[in-house]
Amino acid sequence: MTALGLPDTIQACLFDLDGVVTKTAVVHAAAWKETFDSFLRGYDGQRPFDAVADYDEYVDGRPRADGVRAFLDSRGIHLPEGTPDDPPDAATVHGLGNRKNELLLAKIRTDGVEAYDGTLRYLEAVRAQGLRTAIVSSSANCRDVLRSIGAEHFFDVRIDGVVAAERHLPGKPHPDTFLAAAHDLGVEPSRAAVFEDALAGMDAGRAGRFGYVVGVDRVGQTDALYAHGADTVVKDLAELGGNE
Repeated sequence: MTALGLPDTIQACLFDLDGVVTKTAVVHAAAWKETFDSFLRGYDGQRPFDAVADYDEYVDGRPRADGVRAFLDSRGIHLPEGTPDDPPDAATVHGLGNRKNELLLAKIRTDGVEAYDGTLRYLEAVRAQGLRTAIVSSSANCRDVLRSIGAEHFFDVRIDGVVAAERHLPGKPHPDTFLAAAHDLGVEPSRAAVFEDALAGMDAGRAGRFGYVVGVDRVGQTDALYAHGADTVVKDLAELGGNE
């Protein structure tokens, strides 16, 4: 293993955004809960959205519409797809997704965005060692979030919700967005490491046969991260090294 805590065959690092680089996973969970709880009030006998268990299982790491479908399927609820420009009060898959995004952006505007200092230090060390880097996020707000924390310069490649839609790439747990990042960096998947906090991201790392998959446990789900394909799990990327 290198001083970065990675196999010496690794040439590139592919980072998720929410929960790995930025402290926005909890904000996403809160926005999803507000969205789904309001919606579920129209259905008898439905328990509220669980901002830990339901979030981890159905929406974390997935593109917005995929998260809506997965959660509603778990409750036996089916909605029309609608279109990406549906208003946030529309009773469609895209309408619910747009409502969640509206709430998320309002929370970010009010409270701002914070980065994980350990991740920023690790990114500096990765770059200093000459490894290539990419940000891989299902968020359509990825670039704005990176700019808000002054971290856009850390990444050679950005594959986010906007790019995925343009290229028709299915989101996590499919590996396609990570594979696209490795391709754009000119690196074979077997020589790239994936850094993720979401179970869907672990599944994507395993499915893409990446050289190393690092699970970042911010919420006490170490066992689940290993079960979904992590090679190692840390609570903060500073634990991997690179801080000398």
